[in-house]
Amino acid sequence: MFRRFPEGEIRFLLIRDSYDKWGLPKGHLEDGESPADAALRETSEETGLDDLRIHGPIRIIDWRFRAKGGKNIHKFCHFFLMESPAAEATPQLDEGITAARWCTLDEGLSDLSYDNARGVFRRAGEMAVTLFAVGSGRPREMPQPIPRR
Repeated sequence: MFRRFPEGEIRFLLIRDSYDKWGLPKGHLEDGESPADAALRETSEETGLDDLRIHGPIRIIDWRFRAKGGKNIHKFCHFFLMESPAAEATPQLDEGITAARWCTLDEGLSDLSYDNARGVFRRAGEMAVTLFAVGSGRPREMPQPIPRR
């Protein structure tokens, strides 16, 4: 998730989880929910931000781990580039989100605790900078008619 600040700076949102690790908002699909809908819902729940706009998919990452009881789990996570006009994020404390903060791309790449999130974060940075450069989301001037000859 990113936000454009009034001075033109782009910042990205990190959350701190119950393991005291900095990462990205994510969650689980509910019945009948698309990955994009789940991403919007989970991000809103975890950050308290509700005016979110999806700009597109970033990447799907997957990993394997052993759950309690020894069961092997193969997990997939779909990440989407989102933009929020709001500055104040409110961590979802009851779900173990202990903090949320806006940071620069370099700060985020340095502070992320999970290696597999760095590629997602780097790609989000590229996408956000490109959107800003091409003017997506900026107020548009009315096009002037082309003079006829």
